Amino acid sequence: MSERTRTAVTLVAALVVAAVTAVVGWALLVRFPANLADLLGVLLVVGLVVLALRFVARAVSSRYPGYDVAEVAVTGPISRDGGPGPLPTSPRGTPADDIVEQIERADEDDAADALLVRLNTPGGEVVPSDDVRRAAAEFDGPTLAYATDTCASGGYWIASGCDELWARDASIVGSIGVIGSRVNVSDLADRLGVSYERFAAGQYKDAGVALKEMDDDERAYLQGIIDDFYDHFVERVAEGREMDEDAIRDTEARVFVGTDAHERGLVDGLGARDDVEARLADLLDRDEVTVEEFTPQRSLATRLRGGAESVAYALGAGIAGRVVGERDEPLKLRF
Repeated sequence: MSERTRTAVTLVAALVVAAVTAVVGWALLVRFPANLADLLGVLLVVGLVVLALRFVARAVSSRYPGYDVAEVAVTGPISRDGGPGPLPTSPRGTPADDIVEQIERADEDDAADALLVRLNTPGGEVVPSDDVRRAAAEFDGPTLAYATDTCASGGYWIASGCDELWARDASIVGSIGVIGSRVNVSDLADRLGVSYERFAAGQYKDAGVALKEMDDDERAYLQGIIDDFYDHFVERVAEGREMDEDAIRDTEARVFVGTDAHERGLVDGLGARDDVEARLADLLDRDEVTVEEFTPQRSLATRLRGGAESVAYALGAGIAGRVVGERDEPLKLRF
């Protein structure tokens, strides 16, 4: 259904419902009462008309959607729960599970013929990034990733699951690499008189623990994990972007501005939002497209709980939870 036809259907339906509701409401609430209820009746009629109009608008929108492209945003650090970094001032991201749910909902929506993944992320955790990439790759229809400010590391991993990647001239794109880090406080512990006593089953169970020096064997073991993730990253990007693996490795995890990334084949096109929508129209063989942003479906209780957690984190509870919760994860892996 064209936009003009949909508008006409909505207008006609709204007028019919408004007229019927007004007549019925007037008859029930104004015409028959002969006392002080007259004034209240008028107010109730107006309220009924407004509610009826809202209902019919939602019904028509559901029956005749006015969009053909679903948009999903990936903003901030990528993690499973969308939480901030180790400091209260760290930016929050969108939970990966929420993003996957939005993409799957768009895939099930008959009106959404294409998917637009808007990216503004420095990257994040490995598996959550891969979950979003897989969801985008499984979408039944053209998929286009659009880098606004930053599409780095895990963000680029996600983009590799889309048919095309577009960026702005000055977007930051790349950082195809993996990083793992640990804090070494063994010298500080010695000065404070704190000793590390090991109780572990398995040679590498405490590899990278901050309270002890790491030997060469442990260092090689942890570096091997990083290398394995990196090889997997390169393979997936090469497959998704149809690029040579050596060309990807030659980037040495550097970031590039959009124009340089385009010259290297890391992005397919450069342009603003209008250019991206024009490209989507070309992919769908249409004159133009209408984009609808899909957002997480959260209950009121979930939203209230998320707000309370943010306050607690800002007050310092998050920092304490981070220190305690990660004591068995000495090496933090991130794209």
